[in-house]
Amino acid sequence: MTQYGFHFNGQRCTGCKTCVLACKDNKDLSADMAFRKVCEYGGGSWSQADGVWNNDVFTYYVSVACNHCDSPLCMAKCPQGAISKDSKTGIVTSDPEKCIGCGTCVITCPYGAPKVDEEKKKSVKCDLCADRIAEGKQPICVESCPLRALDCGEIADLRAKYGDVAAVAPLPDSSETSPNLVITEPAGAKPFDDTSGSVLNEREIA
Repeated sequence: MTQYGFHFNGQRCTGCKTCVLACKDNKDLSADMAFRKVCEYGGGSWSQADGVWNNDVFTYYVSVACNHCDSPLCMAKCPQGAISKDSKTGIVTSDPEKCIGCGTCVITCPYGAPKVDEEKKKSVKCDLCADRIAEGKQPICVESCPLRALDCGEIADLRAKYGDVAAVAPLPDSSETSPNLVITEPAGAKPFDDTSGSVLNEREIA
């Protein structure tokens, strides 16, 4: 099976959120829903000693969508069997014919990828722009990024090119779901279990 995934280059991302808006436009999403989010993670403080100010302040951005995991918890926990993983591409999708909109997938996914469309009462999520992939194109978020901070392709190729880091704060431990994600760590990146910082734009990405 071919397994597609994402690469995120934290050394290029400026937090502009073009990827978020391009996805919303392409998928015709409502104002309060997004399949991709850009988290601003930061922390640290200033201190003064002998008249000199010092700081350990840091901030960086992490763009994340559905990671089409090898062990997707959304699929494992769905009571209706509405979520499946394509045998040819590894893309994880939700079947609206089976979905009852219970939101179990939303609760169980550590990345917050699935959403419940309150109007349709169905689970919806990033499908890696499967229609574009089938045409040999890149997902719209990748294509739209002005800084080329996103890439998509066969995960084996992405790991060979960019390494195998799959988690930085505020993302969860990658061992939870084995995400098909590769991260080029931002400057000042903290480990997934870091407690020195926090997501600074929670209201924006909720």
